[in-house]
Amino acid sequence: MRDYEVHFLMDLDSVIDYVVDEAKCFISKDTLIAEEIGNGNINYVFKVRDVKTGYSVIVKQADKLLRSSGRPLDLHRNAIEVDVLKIEDELMPGFVPVVYHYSKHMYACTMEDISSYKNLRKELMLQKVFPDFADQITSFIVNTTLPTTDLILSRKKKKERVKFFTNYDCCDISEDLVFTEPYYDYKKRNIITKGNESYVKMNLYEDDLLKSEVGILRNKFMNNSQALIHGDLHSGSIFVDYRGIKVIDPEFAFYGPIGYDIGNVMGNLIIAYCYSLGKGCLKFTDWIINAIKDIWDLSRLKLQEKLSKKVDLPLYNQKFKDLYTQDILGDSLGFAGTEIIRRVVGDSKTDEMYMLTPLENKIQKERILIEIGKWLIINRNHVKSGLEVMNECQRVMEAYAVEV
Repeated sequence: MRDYEVHFLMDLDSVIDYVVDEAKCFISKDTLIAEEIGNGNINYVFKVRDVKTGYSVIVKQADKLLRSSGRPLDLHRNAIEVDVLKIEDELMPGFVPVVYHYSKHMYACTMEDISSYKNLRKELMLQKVFPDFADQITSFIVNTTLPTTDLILSRKKKKERVKFFTNYDCCDISEDLVFTEPYYDYKKRNIITKGNESYVKMNLYEDDLLKSEVGILRNKFMNNSQALIHGDLHSGSIFVDYRGIKVIDPEFAFYGPIGYDIGNVMGNLIIAYCYSLGKGCLKFTDWIINAIKDIWDLSRLKLQEKLSKKVDLPLYNQKFKDLYTQDILGDSLGFAGTEIIRRVVGDSKTDEMYMLTPLENKIQKERILIEIGKWLIINRNHVKSGLEVMNECQRVMEAYAVEV
């Protein structure tokens, strides 16, 4: 039996030994096969399956180095992810993979295999419709974030969690890729579509009003330790099927603003909506327009309901709760805007951005997304409904003569 008291990177052979000898998920190795299924940059993900019974588990292991560049990373992020999954499973059972085993020495988490669910981003690109998605994702966000604030959690417990969930490396990545480089390309990593260079320069790099508003959002992201948030809740971190949703990969989790999670979901759906334009599926168009609108409106409703039920300190009266909710919703629109813009010009693009063709269509849709993103950032504190958001999205699209 191997020594699992010292971290080493597993391969297809050693991960089979691990799930039997250390994680105790299988009795025998004889009928097990393994494959690496991860395509991320900071972890290794294996699927181990018993070919006789069909039972399978996922093993996610953290490495000390970024896969692409060799940059050192803090292995503590793996412990953060495991604890977040456990907390989320307590607050919203069935919405995240169940954790079976964790090794603090190997920095490896063995968990439920959810591969029977489908990746939301890929399903949106195929124009699939999920009628209950807005209700499900807003319930997940509200019920896994608000109870971790010190409006509900004890002040001592919350402060202990803020310390434990301080996620240095992953936050540093977001602070650069989301809130800095799209507006100030100091690392020269942005990827700008040929023909959009001048547009990006004028509308992002040289727009002082926009940069000041992004600076406010950046400061909130870095300093508002409001709740335990997922921190990277894009459409690739959500899996769906007729049974509901599964949220995965909270490796970027930390104590931050609740609106960041809401905004990430909205921003990625707006990207999917823009990608679908001109493809002629009216059922999908109607659904995604309503889903984006409903995510914002349902977030308001569910935040208010939970605040009303769970927060009873007299100091936190109804006026406070209304302002608290509105602040989160304003943040969410701003963060939706920064998510959209960073996916257009940054070096971490979504599949939709890579698949936009031909060049004229790509240039047009990137400009639509940048304009929508800017509007969301600048007007975030003046919006009153999800309908207002979608009306602006459609106005921009119509201005570019794109069929909506």
